[in-house]
Amino acid sequence: MDLTKLFGVAGKVAIVTGGSRGIGEMIAEGLVTNGVRTYITARKADACDATAERLSAIGECISIPADMSSAEGLAAFVGAFREREDQLDILVNNAGAAWGAPMGEFPEIGFDKVMDINVKAPYMLTQALLEPLTAAATSDDPGRVIMTGSIDGIRVPVGDNFSYSASKAGIHMLARHMAKFLTGRNITVNCIAPGPFESQMMAYMLEDEKIRASIERTNPRGRIGTPEDVAGTVIWLASRAGAYINGVTIPIDGGISMLNA
Repeated sequence: MDLTKLFGVAGKVAIVTGGSRGIGEMIAEGLVTNGVRTYITARKADACDATAERLSAIGECISIPADMSSAEGLAAFVGAFREREDQLDILVNNAGAAWGAPMGEFPEIGFDKVMDINVKAPYMLTQALLEPLTAAATSDDPGRVIMTGSIDGIRVPVGDNFSYSASKAGIHMLARHMAKFLTGRNITVNCIAPGPFESQMMAYMLEDEKIRASIERTNPRGRIGTPEDVAGTVIWLASRAGAYINGVTIPIDGGISMLNA
């Protein structure tokens, strides 16, 4: 019951997709700070390299830029990772995209792009990494797959991001479905569903002081999420303390999702 052992993740190996910015960067920083050798990937190489350089001042962070929306990009990333590592303890499928347009004007490409990046890519990446995920997995310390969903996949969003909400609801169910089939291999699959955080995806709203104040006022916790909120949840799921959690979606939103559940 020693807390350093119960919640410790030092010595593990992790991948965080979309790890160059926003919630992915918050998660990566939390893992790196606590002794996890962390690989981050993002489509923009300069941003990915810059984040890895910054986090390398704290611990081990390696940049492998890749376009996870294409089969070629995903395969290149997996190959580069496998050249360096035989074992993967934590896979955080965080990379995502959004698209907004009024109903009646929503383009097909807006659905395809979002569903490919937010749903298909996490599944295909997990499938491609099953061997390293099982390499050191045990009953007490399984391989961990953590999917980033959203409260927009739980409640009806206020905006016209139709493909985004559908993709995140899909990720929540995909996590449950994969959890059922992978638990026998000592791999758990869980999902986090963030609410408002300081991320580029929400920047256009949070930079407006009136909108930000409204979001904070309607949040039961009265604030925006912090890096500690999301990184702490991921570390818990990745530690011995979270080894018995499987197939669940955890809202990290201050209680917003329960207001109109």
